[in-house]
Amino acid sequence: MTAAQRYAFLGPEGTFTEAALRQVITEDDQAVAAGSVMSALSMVRRGEVDAAVVPIENSVEGGVSATLDSIAAGSLQIYREVLVPITFVLVSPDARELSAVQEVTTHSHAWAQVRGWAEQTIPHAEFVPAGSTAAGARALHPGQAGVCAPHLAQELGLHVLASAIEDTPGAVTRFVVVSGPGSPGKPTGSDKTTLVVPLPQDRPGALMQILEQFSARGINLSRIESRPTGAGLGQYFFSIDLEGHLADQRVGASLAALYRMFPQITFLGSYPRADRRHYQIDEHFSDEAYQRGQAWVRQLLAPDAQ
Repeated sequence: MTAAQRYAFLGPEGTFTEAALRQVITEDDQAVAAGSVMSALSMVRRGEVDAAVVPIENSVEGGVSATLDSIAAGSLQIYREVLVPITFVLVSPDARELSAVQEVTTHSHAWAQVRGWAEQTIPHAEFVPAGSTAAGARALHPGQAGVCAPHLAQELGLHVLASAIEDTPGAVTRFVVVSGPGSPGKPTGSDKTTLVVPLPQDRPGALMQILEQFSARGINLSRIESRPTGAGLGQYFFSIDLEGHLADQRVGASLAALYRMFPQITFLGSYPRADRRHYQIDEHFSDEAYQRGQAWVRQLLAPDAQ
């Protein structure tokens, strides 16, 4: 029987992160609300919780910088991903006309996804950042409005001033389950691998060197983003998601090649895709093809041993 686990998440209750968490935990597990993504991941590093559930990518806004930057520091590994459809409502403690809304508070990522609607509908309203959509909704004062999930508005008894206010219907946010370093699970045939490749110095062709290792082995990149290291202007690392598992020979060979060139590379996990979509690879990039090639080389080196 699996022991109960403690999970940190971006709180308070009612965030989209909590919705992702509910897809992961059992009734015996404990959920621990954190005030920020960095706080949730720090709790994992300090051993205060077993794992954390944090947002890492949105289909509209791209990567969540707080998560990308924090996990890039190392000592963490991704073991699972969860997808949550996103829709927003505008709420307030009391019923009011939209023209009476002077301030809107929510998380900056949520605001980015409703900004077009807000500029057209309530252009006079000032944006006030909050730690999360739920934190903003729970702290509303008279005269203020918030952007949050529909289920939280219902739970808190808030007045819904407008529904489905997201600029891009059908948006999805990707969340990851992060814990301490360990062995990745077995390949499923529908996997994703995340890694960080730092550039020790900014020089021509550095990105091409990275990309060539994947292209030459038929590996598709589902996400690549550059992030500043914080050490100075022009110093960056690349955060990468690729299709495949570390145990796949083509993936292992790519990472080994990158390690030779960039020994500060950080492996952040190989884990099942949330959508379970099976990707197609050419036959000559399969593990069997790699094994045939290796056997051929061994035969050339020692023909009498065959």
